[in-house]
Amino acid sequence: MRTENIIVPLRDGNMGAYLAIPDGPPKGAVIAIMEIWGVNDTMRHHAHEFAEAGFICLVPDLFWRQEPGVELSDGNQEDINKAFDLYYDFDYDLGVQDMEDTAIYLKSLKESNGKVGAVGYCLGGKLCYLMCCRTDIDCAVAYYGTYIEHNIREVSNLHRPFLLHMAMRDRWVQAEVNELLERKLSPNPHVRIEKYPGADHAFARVGGKTYSEPEATKAFASTVDFFIKHFK
Repeated sequence: MRTENIIVPLRDGNMGAYLAIPDGPPKGAVIAIMEIWGVNDTMRHHAHEFAEAGFICLVPDLFWRQEPGVELSDGNQEDINKAFDLYYDFDYDLGVQDMEDTAIYLKSLKESNGKVGAVGYCLGGKLCYLMCCRTDIDCAVAYYGTYIEHNIREVSNLHRPFLLHMAMRDRWVQAEVNELLERKLSPNPHVRIEKYPGADHAFARVGGKTYSEPEATKAFASTVDFFIKHFK
């Protein structure tokens, strides 16, 4: 694969991003939307996974409006404090706008076949939900999306294929919230929910305290199949 740091032109600025391009003809392009830790080793790992599976993968610097180039670790208390400060100051509406512009950029790449999906983790998972409600992304996948319930009224606008990987022992998404999400989302024919009974929040974060290889492997395979299905 080929990797590089790039600049993505947006309607009101320029955003940094990490790009991974597969060796063979791409099956499509994927925006991998970060957690609250910036474009770090975890997100680069995800980008490499998707490139090895045959997709162009772009990891946007989601916090570029607040602090460009931030790269944090969940193993450092100062980084944790900074990550949460950035998280709670994050503008979701502008984030969706930036991801919509990113999808347009990916469609313009000569390597792309014109199909663009998104996969998001935690904060990125909620953005994937909002993109399926507000944009024409081809499809999107959310890993343990936090605070989707705060925008659950938008579910009537959800018009793009959406897959939610639901961790049933999630410390950040209470059981009652998961039940609410299932009640509200399941009737929508565009939605698919996959449950992971023993999984905690961030079960796909390699090296994290709650990483679970069996669940992460299963979810990744399901995500790849989902993209292939909806990119055809």
